[in-house]
Amino acid sequence: MTWAEHTVIRDGVRLSCRDTDGTGRPVVLLHGLAGHAGEWDALTARLSPRHRVVAVDQRGHGASERRPGDVSRAAYVADTATVLETLDLRGAVLVGQSLGGHTAMLTAATHPERVDALVLIEAGAAAASPNVQAEVSGWLDSWPCPFPSREAAAVFLGGGPVGAGWAAGLEQRTDGWWPRFDRDLMVDSLAENARRAFWAEWARVACPTLVVLGQHGTVPPAELGEMLRLRPDTMASSMRGTGHDVHLEQPEELARLLLDFLAAR
Repeated sequence: MTWAEHTVIRDGVRLSCRDTDGTGRPVVLLHGLAGHAGEWDALTARLSPRHRVVAVDQRGHGASERRPGDVSRAAYVADTATVLETLDLRGAVLVGQSLGGHTAMLTAATHPERVDALVLIEAGAAAASPNVQAEVSGWLDSWPCPFPSREAAAVFLGGGPVGAGWAAGLEQRTDGWWPRFDRDLMVDSLAENARRAFWAEWARVACPTLVVLGQHGTVPPAELGEMLRLRPDTMASSMRGTGHDVHLEQPEELARLLLDFLAAR
């Protein structure tokens, strides 16, 4: 699978995008907190025969601007809208996992003219736990950086396809393997989610929407129930045997769900 590399600039912040440069309906992939564009590679391989696929390293992540001055929800959303406009991604489908799904939802709510369909993977509209920043901070602080190898990192980060997916986002330095993000920016990126819910924004989404949850994921049934109550036309699916990283655990099944969803719309 080959990629075209694009750099999109918004307000001086550099965003790195990987584009299959195909001719099909564009699908834009947004990773979660502390993630990277490469974690979508297995899914992209299955979507690219029918769709143009663009995977974005969001601000503060991967090959994009390491230390942007703003990591608000509005900044992430404005970045996504700029990528859609700059790359001329008309009729785009936004697919996001976790915080990337939240960004996709807000983009669909505030830029309806640019988003034709929305797929949320392990993402919802309720407020996060008030302790989420402390919890994420503690988790990131537990990483024994630098890792001596990618293989060691993959074992620490969960093993199997999940650990490998996370470890693929690391960069090699002279003393070992390090994350391509800064801990404080990751924690700050969650500030608004810890403060409030986003039900009004969810209710404003007008495009066809699919919500995909892991059987052992992090979105509570009550949250999904409220999402379906506010937007009863939303499709929802739970993937057996998976957790929060559905796209890494079951890319084949996720691709089937996405292709079926998009073929009908």
